[in-house]
Amino acid sequence: METTAWSILPPIITIALALLTKEVYMSLIIGIFSGALIFTGGNFLESVVTMFTIMSDKIGGNANILIFLVILGILVAAITRSGATRAYGEWAHGVISGKKSAMGCTAALGVLIFIDDYFNCLTVGTVMRPITDKFKIARAKLAYIIDATAAPICIIAPVSSWAAAVGSSLPEDSEIDGFALFLQTIPFNLYAILTMAFMIFIIVSGRDFATMGKAVKESSEHFVIPDEYKDTVKEENSSGGNGKIIDLVLPLAVLIISCIYGMLYTGGINDGKSIADAFADCDASQGLVLGSFIAFVFTGLLYLPRKVVTFASFCESFGQGFKAMAPANFILCLAWTLSGICSDKYLNLGGYVGEVVHNHSDLAIFLPVIFFLVAIGLAFATGTSWGTFGILIPIAVAVIQLTPETYQMLVVCIAAILSGAVGGDHASPISDTTILASAGAQCHHLEHVSTQVPYVLTVSSCCVVGYLVDGFTQNGWLGLLAGGACLAAVMCFIRAKVPVVDK
Repeated sequence: METTAWSILPPIITIALALLTKEVYMSLIIGIFSGALIFTGGNFLESVVTMFTIMSDKIGGNANILIFLVILGILVAAITRSGATRAYGEWAHGVISGKKSAMGCTAALGVLIFIDDYFNCLTVGTVMRPITDKFKIARAKLAYIIDATAAPICIIAPVSSWAAAVGSSLPEDSEIDGFALFLQTIPFNLYAILTMAFMIFIIVSGRDFATMGKAVKESSEHFVIPDEYKDTVKEENSSGGNGKIIDLVLPLAVLIISCIYGMLYTGGINDGKSIADAFADCDASQGLVLGSFIAFVFTGLLYLPRKVVTFASFCESFGQGFKAMAPANFILCLAWTLSGICSDKYLNLGGYVGEVVHNHSDLAIFLPVIFFLVAIGLAFATGTSWGTFGILIPIAVAVIQLTPETYQMLVVCIAAILSGAVGGDHASPISDTTILASAGAQCHHLEHVSTQVPYVLTVSSCCVVGYLVDGFTQNGWLGLLAGGACLAAVMCFIRAKVPVVDK
């Protein structure tokens, strides 16, 4: 379809309605249908057909992700029924000394599970939520920590599904080693690095501000579990199983190991490929399904012969796990459909954005900051990091005519794209990882969005300074130094002006 400014309207409608009405499902449906109306020229019946055609295609193409989430939900339900989560909570409550320790352990676990952001969001939430609840840590704060250690860690981890996606985004005729290029972007990915630093500052200082400060204060005074998740907590507290901590640790360890192996297996590790090549060629979603199913079978074999849970109770976890993941799956299906209506086959939002960037390529010294801002806007509007850098990386390669002299600028510009893609993804209410971080923390989705956005804007502003310095100096290290100095100044200001909300 010919690119026009109308292509940006559906995501704007969706996001505006979601923030105004606090109803994410209806907002997504209206945004999708408005895009279908634009595409079909106002034909109502054709718009309905278009909407459900896209939805069908997207669900079919992402079926492995939905299956993975359901299996993971079943696995979590089975572990909960075993009593292992309760046993772990009782142990950790005696070992973890306070709120800062609980949040620090949550962040550390998020850093350790760097292989995939989907896996990260749900696993960290499952393990740490009972602990953070005991210390009355706001679930919005838990969701922020989960989100801040998901995509930002994956995008700077050499061995991850994201590294493979970045490498595959390069044009086939570019003659650039995608993996080597990705490694060079890591120190210049300002959003990922500064987000980690800012998150540590927030945890250590206890100085939450804006909407997060309000949520943290309310939770410390009167901790409330969202209505839709109260059944889960009741199940955790009243589980009749006699599981021990090992019944939590072993299934999670097998889950992590088998998911990593699942990715390597789909990438051809058994055919003699190296680990790097196997990750580069892997099907991450299929690998996660394989790994989660292996972990589920292992858990059944671990529990049933030892009578940790009864056979009937174990089977009841199927329906419970599916029910727990239904909201996240529904939002994902709608978010994918919105992304589909904005794709090059329909409204071609990426083509419009790419055209705008290409038309202003003469401003060479501003290219890093331009790519960062465009990436953050595109990821926010579409809710997809991978789609954003898939669109913009080929444009960066085309705009920067590759020579030995311009290679460093290409590295910095691609780092800016990756940085902006993660930043926009963090702020977007229709992002996969935002949705899954909410699901992992079991907090209201839009509460997570509204409390995280001020933190995203704070870090992104410092990134803008860093990428401006990158462009003017042609030196990524100076940009990193400038961005870091800017964030340090912001943190000093927050420390001086913002009181400790929750000790």
